[in-house]
Amino acid sequence: MNLATQTVHNIVSQYNNKGPDALDGPGKGGRYKAYLSLQEEAEFLEPFQEQALTGKIATAMEIKAKLEGRLGHSVHKTTVYRMLKRHGWRKIVPRTVHVQSDAKQQEDFKKNSRTL
Repeated sequence: MNLATQTVHNIVSQYNNKGPDALDGPGKGGRYKAYLSLQEEAEFLEPFQEQALTGKIATAMEIKAKLEGRLGHSVHKTTVYRMLKRHGWRKIVPRTVHVQSDAKQQEDFKKNSRTL
């Protein structure tokens, strides 16, 4: 590790003044600019999860609008996406076509069905 001479002097001085605790430092990481705590986020998302269990699709833009209403200011859409990822939500989109559908059978049905 390459350190400047002054940095070494500062570390030795801090160690002499505060003991071994001076070497721990403030730590790294964390959510310093979080709008809501993890618990508050979970409580905020709970109604959307209950609606999703009954079949209603919760969109990120709908969640964003509610979050902005709660916070009183606008937030970027990535804020919502990160919050959803933190709480284990994943993007599920309804399929436009059934898995077992057969395009040829559908065309035959259209050709041979009677129109009213």
